[in-house]
Amino acid sequence: MTSLGRRTVFAMSLALGVLGATGVAAGDASPPPVPAPAASAAVADTFAGGCVESVPASGTRPKIVDTFPERGTSGYASTLRVTIEHGRGESVMANGLSLQSAGDAAKALKSAGFVVPDQDGGAGARLSVAPPDPNAKPTGADRVTSLFEFPLVPLPDKAGRQTLTLPPVPIAVSRASGEIATVCTRPHTITVEDPTASTPEARPRNNPPARVQREEWTSLKHALLYLAAGLVLGAIFAYFLRRYLRRPRPVPPPPPPRPPWEIALERLDEVRHAGLLEVQRYSEYFDRVSDAVRSYLGARYEFDGLESTSDEILAALRRARIGSPALPYEVISAFLGDCDLVKFARATPTPEDCARALAAGETIVRATMPRVGPTSPFAPPPPPSAPSPPAPPSPEPAPGSVPEADTEIRA
Repeated sequence: MTSLGRRTVFAMSLALGVLGATGVAAGDASPPPVPAPAASAAVADTFAGGCVESVPASGTRPKIVDTFPERGTSGYASTLRVTIEHGRGESVMANGLSLQSAGDAAKALKSAGFVVPDQDGGAGARLSVAPPDPNAKPTGADRVTSLFEFPLVPLPDKAGRQTLTLPPVPIAVSRASGEIATVCTRPHTITVEDPTASTPEARPRNNPPARVQREEWTSLKHALLYLAAGLVLGAIFAYFLRRYLRRPRPVPPPPPPRPPWEIALERLDEVRHAGLLEVQRYSEYFDRVSDAVRSYLGARYEFDGLESTSDEILAALRRARIGSPALPYEVISAFLGDCDLVKFARATPTPEDCARALAAGETIVRATMPRVGPTSPFAPPPPPSAPSPPAPPSPEPAPGSVPEADTEIRA
């Protein structure tokens, strides 16, 4: 352990008398100390308060500077600060301070109204190296300065403001040869204030007005905050969801129209099973067959079949160049003529005429239906094959001439 560490440990065991330097009580049974050799005789001086200075004749007196507060509070520690200048090989408080309640210095402190606090209670004495003073004269290399802080608690006997005098306190410095020099601090005066009011017969103050107790419900505050945030987010989500659900949707495409020949065959079949022949409604039978075929031809070749006359229908069919060996042009002309006789000439058909008219209508529809072949839109696409050479263009018919197909039909 270093010299400074030893001094700090010994300083924490504060006492009021220096071992061997202060006087002992009359009842002390310890043997008297052995006198030192004549060469080491000490010069002793006694100060007020029972403190005795003892400096070896072969040494120099350590220089001390002590300070103590001029004002304090009863029951609160006031610190005595002592700066000691001594040799480099010397130790301050080498033997420490012992608690000798019977010593003269301890009695002087107690009678003066000061108490040494418990050294283990956080107000113990401290010994450290003093910081350099810029205003002080420089000392030699063999001199060092130590700072000793000694807390004392003033406890006056009477209440109110009191003036106490701190008696001298002994400070021990040990040399390397084992000799001990004891020096005393100066007496200090301190004005002690009572920690309570100094007013005589002071009465306690009235209590402040009562305050309404306020409780902060942190959990409820957080819950409401989260609920409000959830409602806002929910409202935003519901708004965008409603807009998404009410967005304009594309109208589904209508179903493809039924082929006109399918509708015509269905209407002719309805006429067959309508029971008109059994009730002898032959004219109505003819009219329904005629309307079915006329409507089919108009839809098939893109003209109004129901509003066209027979001649207009034949002219439209001639322009469309229909006709084949299986369906001569005269068959369509004869069918339309028979229908006109029944409708406009009021001719009464027989059941056999009705049956022939229904068969002729079905034949016209089936003969003009598009064939399922490579060029039909109702047939699957043909497999790829080598392209065939284009056919030579047919000569344009002269104006007023009859097309070859019509000539072939009339032949």
